[in-house]
Amino acid sequence: MLLKSKIFGQGNHVLIVLHGFLGMSDNWKSFAKKMNEKLFQVHLLDQRNHGESFHSNYFDYKTLADDLKFYINFHKIKICSVLGHSMGGKTAMMFSNVYPQFLKKLIIVDILPIFYKNDYLKILNSLKSLNLKKLKSRKDIDKALESKIKDQSFRSFLLKNLQRVSNQEFGFKIDLEIICNNLDEVEKELPSNLFFNGDVLFIKGEKSNYINDINSRNISKQFPKHKLVEIPNAGHWVHAENLNDFFKETVLFLES
Repeated sequence: MLLKSKIFGQGNHVLIVLHGFLGMSDNWKSFAKKMNEKLFQVHLLDQRNHGESFHSNYFDYKTLADDLKFYINFHKIKICSVLGHSMGGKTAMMFSNVYPQFLKKLIIVDILPIFYKNDYLKILNSLKSLNLKKLKSRKDIDKALESKIKDQSFRSFLLKNLQRVSNQEFGFKIDLEIICNNLDEVEKELPSNLFFNGDVLFIKGEKSNYINDINSRNISKQFPKHKLVEIPNAGHWVHAENLNDFFKETVLFLES
């Protein structure tokens, strides 16, 4: 099935952007508009089980890479650059291993092809605990979630997944049960023989520990033509926390 997307610009250089876990294409609109000024054609995708795209119990990185391949074929894209953040970064790395012939350049944002243990289950259970039949406004839902997720900006990020299912009731765009059942697939390490010999930029947030001196030692074995840059004043959501510097590094790499 075809992933939903939003397309910005008419440039010859196609850049496909893959959001992170529990995110969606809308999280990247500000970035896409800036890239449009540089005459890039930017495709913001909703990965399966996220945003407006279809739901499926099949959810692993090879499947997500195949979704991207199907999208590229559908839009008759011969070659492109791919940018992936967090979970989207793992999808992009898997894609680079399986379908390298479609890639011009690869940008991986604040993630490595390694196992990460996160508090995703706690977050998902917090969302599942919301009684959306009784909570009638986004403000009420935010307040109900506040005791379990203290960070207001992160709550706002999560609650972008809300949608009206009727005039009186909210629901989630994501299927929480499918996501919960596949958490192991989200966190898992990518295959140890994964390899891509093209140009790769790894971007890390200064305040994030997803990429550090210890866990990044083996990047060169799988991505021999990579470079790593750090964005100041940014955590894991680099593109949202320091868009200007993130944009500058992205364009510098893509235009080099």
